[in-house]
Amino acid sequence: MRMLITGGVGFIGTNATLYFQKKGWTVHLVDNFSRYGVKHNARLLKNLTPDVQITHQDVGATDKYLAQLKKASVILHLAGQTAVTTSIAQPQKDFTANLQGSFRLLEAVRQHNPQAIVIYASTNKVYGNLSQHQLKKDEKNKRYEDTCHPDGIGEKEQLNFISPYGCSKGAVDQYMQDYARTYNLRTVVFRQSCIYGPFQMGVEDQGWVAHFAKQFLLGRLLTVYGNGYQVRDLLFVDDLLQAYDLAIKQIDKTAGHAFNIGGGKENSYSLLQVIETLEKKIGKSIPVDFQKSRLGDQKYFVSDNRLLSSTLGWQTRTPYSTGMDRLLLWQKNQRTIL
Repeated sequence: MRMLITGGVGFIGTNATLYFQKKGWTVHLVDNFSRYGVKHNARLLKNLTPDVQITHQDVGATDKYLAQLKKASVILHLAGQTAVTTSIAQPQKDFTANLQGSFRLLEAVRQHNPQAIVIYASTNKVYGNLSQHQLKKDEKNKRYEDTCHPDGIGEKEQLNFISPYGCSKGAVDQYMQDYARTYNLRTVVFRQSCIYGPFQMGVEDQGWVAHFAKQFLLGRLLTVYGNGYQVRDLLFVDDLLQAYDLAIKQIDKTAGHAFNIGGGKENSYSLLQVIETLEKKIGKSIPVDFQKSRLGDQKYFVSDNRLLSSTLGWQTRTPYSTGMDRLLLWQKNQRTIL
């Protein structure tokens, strides 16, 4: 079996490469090396899997990796611009990287390899800021609770593309599903919540759990936008990869569908709760600077995983505390490049 991974030396792509190669897959990576830390991930991958092949190109330059695309049984599409703040500052860059690049990839699959399975990493940002939800403050636990959705946000929630990032990712989300309807492509969309784990460098506007952990390890100032009561459900990357694997194996059930995926209610934590966890695990505090919230930030998002679970038999396996320990161990071992 052959897999093509776009954004292949990013955080999820690096983990996916190691996961599927262990299962005997031949994996080819495409990446433009634009994100922080990916050069380091590429070096680590070369050391761990010397036979991995990497094409240094934008995802939209499909002619540069067309031979690999034609051979692929599965295309794992992870490439793109990943930050709301960057999309607001540079909307043209966001459009080109996310929407234009993804459309060209879809067209190349339609024309040259329509039997390939395409897994697309979408985002919970397609639901917007969920401002219509009734939130209450849990002062004791320092978090918001959504009184309208006690089990989390499901796939029937109205889409609301806020920010250029939401528009570009949401448009591709819809294109993926439409190409399944119109052209019978075998596309699957995962609307991912907060994914974390090894090989995640973490910067302020993307990969916030890893960024928080890094600031603690290095004793640096941590900026929190908003009051810190914002809640996300945290999913360890290995659990995400298991879902990808199951979706591929059961493509007759998953093709053409979109699934929400995250840590679920049992792995949902506020920013302040994550800070408290890091204080306990690392044994020190760091200065925290509170700033006003940013456009496109959701006060609350917890994924309702029931559709995915009932379709594939998938469930989260890695508890939050265990996942944080593994992230911190990796970051400690890579301290010189953080």
